Amino acid sequence: MKKTTTVGLGVLLLAFVVAFSGTFYTLEEGKQAVIVQFGRPVGEPVTSAGLHIKIPMIQEVRLFETRLLAWDGDPNQIPTKGREFIWIDTTARWRIADAKTFLENVATEAGARSRLDDIIDSVVRDQVSRSELVDLVRSASWATPQGQNLSDVPAEVQELLKQKVTRGREEITRNILSEASKIMPQYGIELVDVRIKRLDYVESVRERVYSRMISERKRIAAQFRSEGEGESAQILGTMEKELSQIRSSAYRKVQEIRGKADAEAARIYGDAYNGDPEFYAFSRTLEAYKEGQNENSVMILTTDSDYYRYLKNSGGAAKARSTR
Repeated sequence: MKKTTTVGLGVLLLAFVVAFSGTFYTLEEGKQAVIVQFGRPVGEPVTSAGLHIKIPMIQEVRLFETRLLAWDGDPNQIPTKGREFIWIDTTARWRIADAKTFLENVATEAGARSRLDDIIDSVVRDQVSRSELVDLVRSASWATPQGQNLSDVPAEVQELLKQKVTRGREEITRNILSEASKIMPQYGIELVDVRIKRLDYVESVRERVYSRMISERKRIAAQFRSEGEGESAQILGTMEKELSQIRSSAYRKVQEIRGKADAEAARIYGDAYNGDPEFYAFSRTLEAYKEGQNENSVMILTTDSDYYRYLKNSGGAAKARSTR
C-alpha cells in the first residue's frame, strides 16, 4: 500500500513538473509569438520580450522575426518598352507586420518568400515593360554632357547620351514598391524597400554591344595612333630641317676657314717662291720626278729635254768642282 502511494505521488509530481514547465515560455528580443490552440491561432501576437504564460499541453508557441528580412529574386529576362531584352535582378527588404495573419496565410518564411517571388517579379516585369532602357539605367537627375565633353564621342554614342530621361530608376523602384505593397497586408507582410540590384543585356544583345564597343575602341586607338604618327613625322621633319641647317652652316664655315687657309698658304708659298724663282723651278722639278714614277708606263725623252735640265746642270757643276 505504501509503495503504491509513493508511485502515485511520483506520477503526480512528474505531471506537475511537466505541466509547470509547459506553462511558461520566454520571448527573446527581435521575436514575436503567436499562440496556437488545436492548430488555430488564438489571441493577439505577443511582441514584448520576457516571460509569458500559455496553457500547457493544449497551446503551443509559434515564433516569428520582427527584424528586417532579405529577399533576393532570381534574374529575369524582360523586354523594355523599346523591345530591348535585358536581365534584371531585384532585391527587397521586408518584415512580418502581423504575425497572426502571416501564420494563417503563409505559415513560414519560406512560404512568404514564395509569395514575394510571385508578387514582386510580376510587378517588376510590368514596370520594366512600360519603361525605356534609358530610364532603367539612369537617374532622373542625369545631365547630358555638353561642349568639349562630347567632342571625342562618336555620333551614335552622342545620340544615346542625349536621350531624355523621363522617369529614372528611382521613380521606377518607387512604383514597384508602391504596387507590391498594396498586396502584402493580406499576408501580414510589410514591404520596406525594393531595389534593382543588377541590370544587363541578354547574351545575344550583350555580344553585339561588346563587339560594337571593341570596334569603337579600335577606331579610337587607330585615330590616336594616326595622330601620334603625324606628330612623330612632324617632329622628325622639324628635326631633319634643323639638322640640315646646322650641317649647312657648319659646312659653310668649314669652307670659309679652308678657303682662308688655302689663300694664306698660297700667299706664303708665293712669297717664298718669289724670293727665289729658280729654287721654285728646281723644287717643282724634283716633285715632278717623284710623281712621274709609274711602274706600268714607259716615257721616252731625249737628253736635250728640259725635264733633265737640272740633272745635266748638276752633273756639269760637279765636274767643274772636281776639275778645280
